[in-house]
Amino acid sequence: MMIETSPPDINEYPSLLIVDDDEVFCDVLAKAMKKRGFSVACLHTIEDALKQAEASSPEYAIVDLKLSSESGLVLVEQLKTQDPGTRIVMLTGYASIATAVEAIKLGATHYLAKPVDADEIMAAFERTEGEANTPISENPLSVGRLEWEYIHRILVENDNNISVTARILNMHRRTLQRKLAKRPHRE
Repeated sequence: MMIETSPPDINEYPSLLIVDDDEVFCDVLAKAMKKRGFSVACLHTIEDALKQAEASSPEYAIVDLKLSSESGLVLVEQLKTQDPGTRIVMLTGYASIATAVEAIKLGATHYLAKPVDADEIMAAFERTEGEANTPISENPLSVGRLEWEYIHRILVENDNNISVTARILNMHRRTLQRKLAKRPHRE
């Protein structure tokens, strides 16, 4: 005798908010996360994400650091203020120590550098504690990476204001913008 069951209600799945201005990446990630059992809302601006979160606070969120000209750090802070239980993973193609530290201070559960796959995000959501046995790198940071880190630390300290940061660094604003547009030096 076969027992028929109805498909689970979409409201039974944990809610996930994905915020990334790269629409293709967002759609691909949304499909992958749906396969892993999430009810997904995919948005591309901080304003739209906040409206969605106010209507229905997400249990999980994936937030890109750079959303057009805005910082995803603002969204992390507001999501955590709205619901301290939301587990947030910050993604970025522009990883720096300064932004990683700020993301965690503001309430992100984890910080991952792109490219990243859905399995890495799932693992990040599940991590609740730090790892004391994380190996210490034997190689110091390169000069290029040190410059990248320093620029981003100053930028974060000045609320991502390019003009103020350029003045502090004694650098032309366009030069700073070019440096910020480049990917960080890999180690």
